[in-house]
Amino acid sequence: MNDDLSGRDGLPSELRVLADRYPRDMWEGHPNFPGLTAFWLEMHGKFRAVMNELITGSQSYLDGADPMRFGSATSRYTGFFLQGLQGHHGIEDHHYFPLMVEFDPRLVRAFDILDKDHHALHDHMNALADATNDVLRPLQSGAQVRDETGRLLEVQEAFRGFLDRHLTDEEDVIVPLILEHGQGRF
Repeated sequence: MNDDLSGRDGLPSELRVLADRYPRDMWEGHPNFPGLTAFWLEMHGKFRAVMNELITGSQSYLDGADPMRFGSATSRYTGFFLQGLQGHHGIEDHHYFPLMVEFDPRLVRAFDILDKDHHALHDHMNALADATNDVLRPLQSGAQVRDETGRLLEVQEAFRGFLDRHLTDEEDVIVPLILEHGQGRF
């Protein structure tokens, strides 16, 4: 099983011990779901939604949408996305993960994988910022940026795939752990 984010298609079975005990379809009905767990999933949903919005915006520009509206939305949403994701990962890395890893030694490797994911995602975040700036700078001067936007769209779509794999795997570790142990401990 490949632990690397780029080649992984899910968590290894030995790391799904709690995910198998708490399948996704029963999460919302569990007494430990409200609060932290619901908030965690809401944040992940927002990251997915903003990335989808960015992709839709880039495709719309390529299809002839207003360049200034595209530039404004791309700047705003990309900044929100990158800042939010950076903050979210910082809280996980420095607060939640160190606490959570103590509750189930079987998941130490899972937390190592998630930590490696965060490092890999930083490269994608940098690539997204660079590709976005490659579009916005000339666009501000009134230049056509079809080629640059095509490259940005490729970066966004690649990022979406990596991000979704990471968020899904993270949810399969974190949510069952909170359901098992209760959110008051975190």
